[in-house]
Amino acid sequence: MLETFKITAKKTVTGLQVEADARGFKFILDEPEELGGTNTGMNPVEALLCAFAACQSIVCASFAESQDFSYDEFWIEVEGDLDPDGFMGLSEVRNGFQEIRYSTHFVTDEPQDKIDAFSNFMDQHCPVSDNLQNGVKVVRTAAIKESK
Repeated sequence: MLETFKITAKKTVTGLQVEADARGFKFILDEPEELGGTNTGMNPVEALLCAFAACQSIVCASFAESQDFSYDEFWIEVEGDLDPDGFMGLSEVRNGFQEIRYSTHFVTDEPQDKIDAFSNFMDQHCPVSDNLQNGVKVVRTAAIKESK
């Protein structure tokens, strides 16, 4: 059954800082000082990479037992290439990531072929990975003028 997830992101009075809220859980996003921010939080593209890594981690923890895969520790390292000239309007390059790379790390006694198979399973079942790899239709439903 289709579920709808909702968040709110509101610009604060401080620089480029934004407060994001999902189900009452809040965090601050910002930009580094060299990009005009106050460096009080990760920037949105870093948060996107974190969301991808967290989703992979949750899939790992949620499905390891049912996939007969055991591990003691898991972590993921993610990096992405983005040319800020696109965002700044200085070039015709794409605004978003041109490539995202990641490595999964398992402390486990499992053989490498089983690690590879479980990693493939994780890729196939991670919703954030699916959105990044296959895109998603983004629809602005309104631009609302609020009263002061």
